[in-house]
Amino acid sequence: MTTEIETTSTKSTEYQPLTPKLAWQLAAPHTWPASIMPIAVATAAAYATNGSVSFSMSVTLLVICVLMQSAVNTFNDYFDYVKGTDSEADNVEVSDAVLVYNNVNPKSAKHLAIGMLVIAFILGIYPIYIAGWIPLAFGLVGALIVVLYSGGKTPISYLPLGEAVSGVVMGGLIPIASYHVLSGVLDPLMIIWSIPTIIGIGLIMLTNNTCDIEKDIVAERNTLPVVLGRGKSVKLYHALVICWIIAIVAIVGLWFTGGLIVMPFMLLSIYPLVKALFSNPIIPQSRVGAMAQICSLNIALGAFYVAGMMACNVCLTL
Repeated sequence: MTTEIETTSTKSTEYQPLTPKLAWQLAAPHTWPASIMPIAVATAAAYATNGSVSFSMSVTLLVICVLMQSAVNTFNDYFDYVKGTDSEADNVEVSDAVLVYNNVNPKSAKHLAIGMLVIAFILGIYPIYIAGWIPLAFGLVGALIVVLYSGGKTPISYLPLGEAVSGVVMGGLIPIASYHVLSGVLDPLMIIWSIPTIIGIGLIMLTNNTCDIEKDIVAERNTLPVVLGRGKSVKLYHALVICWIIAIVAIVGLWFTGGLIVMPFMLLSIYPLVKALFSNPIIPQSRVGAMAQICSLNIALGAFYVAGMMACNVCLTL
């Protein structure tokens, strides 16, 4: 088992600097839909219910969320590397495994992740000043999850909870907290309106973990796909995609009825993506394609969901 101490002692004189390009790759911008979509949904909901929304606050919340997502990605790479669970045989792109393919001091990655969290909390002063302690509480919970997800004796990513935790925290808590900041209301309905983002973000993690079943068994990671097996994981995956689409159509139909005009265009546009996803075996060899497909579907469904929300004023009665 490789440790950071062993790595440092054997390669300390050979490390290359952590360049802006490598830092960008550690931040993994291709995963940012998981942080952009929750803010977009919260902003659209606040606009639909209030008729206006603060542009500067929306941008601030977006930057905070992206920084926290980037910190999660960087911490994950760091802990996987120092624990020896990442290798060049894992069917990942070179840009998706910076510490494996580049001789960068892992401590630099850890410091980068910490720096991202610090900047996120400094920026968080603005929404806290405007909205009070509630966004602070949500932010502290988010920061705790960031650390516990990849770090600690038993990281969340090593348990069959990763999909649920990432989905609920990023897809649920972030939209609820952001909607409160933008609208001044802590509305329970936002929990329901966040169901599509919870499912979409959870599916990103489910895609990754289903492709990594064999690798995770060797690393003694008891992820949900490891527990279920690939056959049942793929069935769950397909069922969740269908539930995701149904949830968007149902929410728009019940609360944002004017947005129903957008739904046929959504269904026609996503058909090729969904068909490709359902044809993907979600195995190590198809990992890169599967991740690109699920991220693209998050962008497509998220964009149409936001468009449906903003197409009319919200109907407040069931």
